[in-house]
Amino acid sequence: MQTLLFATNNQHKVEEIQNVLPAHYHVITLRNAGIDIEIEEPYDTLEENAHKKAHTIFEMTRKNCFSEDTGLEVDSLEGAPGVKSARYAGIERDYKKNNEKLLQELANKNDRTARFRTVFCLIMDNHVHYFEGICEGTIALAPKGIQGFGYDPIFIPKGSNHSFAEMNIAEKNKFSHRKKAIDKMVAFLESLQHGKS
Repeated sequence: MQTLLFATNNQHKVEEIQNVLPAHYHVITLRNAGIDIEIEEPYDTLEENAHKKAHTIFEMTRKNCFSEDTGLEVDSLEGAPGVKSARYAGIERDYKKNNEKLLQELANKNDRTARFRTVFCLIMDNHVHYFEGICEGTIALAPKGIQGFGYDPIFIPKGSNHSFAEMNIAEKNKFSHRKKAIDKMVAFLESLQHGKS
């Protein structure tokens, strides 16, 4: 069993990741590790914010760890909300308000294409590695579904007629940006185990 310290206290993300990791990986959150801090995300790129979180925890614990940062990029809004996705409608990170603001911004837009982009930062034996996952899709006209979190009720992945919030985790993982990044990270970790890198 290999333990990975995940620099987050977002239980939704933990559940998604634990659901797709092979059984011999065990994810520990900051709370599980007895770490109660809020790590700022001050940068303009997902990569920098992910590194900030992982590096902060690595410096505290000296344990191999990983973090992620995810943004919803809407083409007609020039990539917004992007790196500001979690706090789009205010610092309180209110999912419902974020969705409402985005739908208002798109009220008079014909182009509703968008993508979720996630970047994982893994610090392993003092080396930094990045893994990216992208899911293309469109923004719905109104929220649909009660599953998931964040922008899931208004994001419809390419290849489906349902929003992420209308899917269970297994269905979502057929499209998920987060799963794509995790798969890349797992492939890297497995290659280390087998001496291929």
